[in-house]
Amino acid sequence: MWRVYLSFIVMILLGVVVLGRAFYIQQVEGKFWSRMGDSLHLKYMPLDAERGTIYSEDGNMLSTSIPIFDVYVDFGADGLREKNGKRFKDNVDSLSINLAQLFKDKTSAAYKKELQLAYKNEDRYYTLKKKISFVEYAQLREFPLVRQGRNKSGFIIDPRDKRINPYVLLANRTIGLSRDNATKNVGIEQSYDSVLRGTGGQRLMRYIAGAYMPVEGAELEPENGKDIITTLDTYMQDVAESALMKMLVGNNSLHGTAIVMETATGKIKAIANLGKQGDGTYAEDLNYGVAKATEPGSIFKLATLLSLLEDKYVTKNSIVDCEGGVKQFYGLRIHDTHPNHLLTVKDAFAASSNVAFAKMADQYYHTQPSKFIEHLHYLRLDTITGIDITASSGKPTIKKPTNRSWANTTIPYMAHGYEELVTPLHMLMLYNAVANDGKMMKPYLVNSVREFGVDVKIIQPQVVVEKICSNETLAQLKECLQAVVDSVHGTGHKILFDSAYAIAGKTGTAVTALNNKGYNKGNKIYQASFLGYFPANQPKYTMAVVIQNSNESKLIYGADVSGTVFKEISDRIYGRYLSSKKFITPSIDTTQYNYYGMKNEWNSIFSMLKLPYQDSAIGGYWRATSIKNNTAVLSTPAYTTTASYVIPAVVGMGLKDAVYLMENKGLKVTATGRGRVLSQSLAAGTVFKKGQTVALFLN
Repeated sequence: MWRVYLSFIVMILLGVVVLGRAFYIQQVEGKFWSRMGDSLHLKYMPLDAERGTIYSEDGNMLSTSIPIFDVYVDFGADGLREKNGKRFKDNVDSLSINLAQLFKDKTSAAYKKELQLAYKNEDRYYTLKKKISFVEYAQLREFPLVRQGRNKSGFIIDPRDKRINPYVLLANRTIGLSRDNATKNVGIEQSYDSVLRGTGGQRLMRYIAGAYMPVEGAELEPENGKDIITTLDTYMQDVAESALMKMLVGNNSLHGTAIVMETATGKIKAIANLGKQGDGTYAEDLNYGVAKATEPGSIFKLATLLSLLEDKYVTKNSIVDCEGGVKQFYGLRIHDTHPNHLLTVKDAFAASSNVAFAKMADQYYHTQPSKFIEHLHYLRLDTITGIDITASSGKPTIKKPTNRSWANTTIPYMAHGYEELVTPLHMLMLYNAVANDGKMMKPYLVNSVREFGVDVKIIQPQVVVEKICSNETLAQLKECLQAVVDSVHGTGHKILFDSAYAIAGKTGTAVTALNNKGYNKGNKIYQASFLGYFPANQPKYTMAVVIQNSNESKLIYGADVSGTVFKEISDRIYGRYLSSKKFITPSIDTTQYNYYGMKNEWNSIFSMLKLPYQDSAIGGYWRATSIKNNTAVLSTPAYTTTASYVIPAVVGMGLKDAVYLMENKGLKVTATGRGRVLSQSLAAGTVFKKGQTVALFLN
């Protein structure tokens, strides 16, 4: 039995030894073996390249990457824990004070408590702070403990990039957004993603305590992305955004776009897109100029006019009967805003007669609709524009006779801008071709691709149609476009005629359906457009302004809404880039000015200047005028309606009026100087004898 007892004793002792060793390994050496096991879990993880910067043509950053830093601490670092953690304990107070002063989100006591707890738990990849700026990072590097380096402090700095648009709203939708998932990008950021993104690298990571930590010195450096130089001009873009925003807010419109194109090249110099948000503010939520195809309205009449002229069915001087501005076409009524009767084609275009263009198109293309459609195809109105951001380009729709929806009324309605869908950019290409002597240019947004400051790819202007029509047709088109502004009956005359430079273009007011409920009364809202170019004699820029009004908008017509925006943008572009004189935007003048003159002449002047005025005089031909804050008040001047032999007051009058008034009273006049009357030798209100001489002194 003693042998049996001995065997049991040996087995018990062996079990005790095994259990004791297991306990020792787990409790005493556990952390060491855990770290050893973790150190064997290594993997390469992708390292993103620095994304290229997008610049404007004038050198400003439109979208760029800035470095941000995530800060972690390895509280198990050997250097931090040696000598029983002396280095940590000596620096934790001063480090906590510095962290509190830098980030201002916690007290120094809170930071100290947080650091001490993490040290006690030996956290291997403790998150201290995320997304700190470079300035904060530079200060952090000089803090106590941190400045001793990674091995001694345990601090791990993980840099990465953050994409920002320094100008925020400026061309935001066109420049685009850069997201982690490139398929969700938009604009240039999407179209040129492969160029901007560069080639990623790799970094060796070790899995420790539930997180991957970078292995220092084990990196394959990425190849940074290239830079994009756009065609955009920040001044023009800012002007376009501001003018568009002012009209949208003031008129309570739904959305709008303004596009400025360089006539000779097709470069897009500015493209503003603003839409109303749920909270009533406006933001760049969709590229309305490129991506949204709508019924264009009367701006489409240029394509109809070109077809009629090119086929030699009419000339600008042909007479068309507008039939009082109302006509039935196969059971459907088409009408004009104002009644018209006999007009030349040029005047019908200037007055934007729907009846005239529907009637001409129906007369000449009803039996041969394909001939009209071929013109539209040649003008690329049924083809995508080909602009750099094609992924978001709106697809146009031009009906063909083979379509099921084709009807007898299709040609008359297409002729004045309905039953087709095109984007503002499509129409801008057509208007720009007219301005560019018939040469249609491909619109584009990128000038070049640049690497380390050197252009590695340059994008040249591209002609898509060498000549859209004959020179004879082109000359007539230009004359008709200018008549819209210059003619007294032109729809753009009231808003655009008084510019310091010539403008040619076309207004458009298209009826659209509210919430797709049809065009019935109460559901109608209006899309206002103005497309044109300037200076008309030597075009430098072509512009499209298209605004979708709401049912609460006070202004609805193309000239009043989009024409006003067009003029504000063109005025400022002309003043900065094209005028030899410094261009100053008119402002309210608070100085008071006093003048004298005949009533009918003042009426003409104020009407021409669009200056509001009030006439307090009861009768008579003469008026004293006081002008202040761009408002005029007319009154009866002293001594002009009293007895015949009383000297009138003519100080401030022009010489012609002063002589006229004095001599009609029977006085003889002598004058010295030029300008307005500064003083008169006989005092106003005194009695004179007929034939007496009065001397006038002019300034």
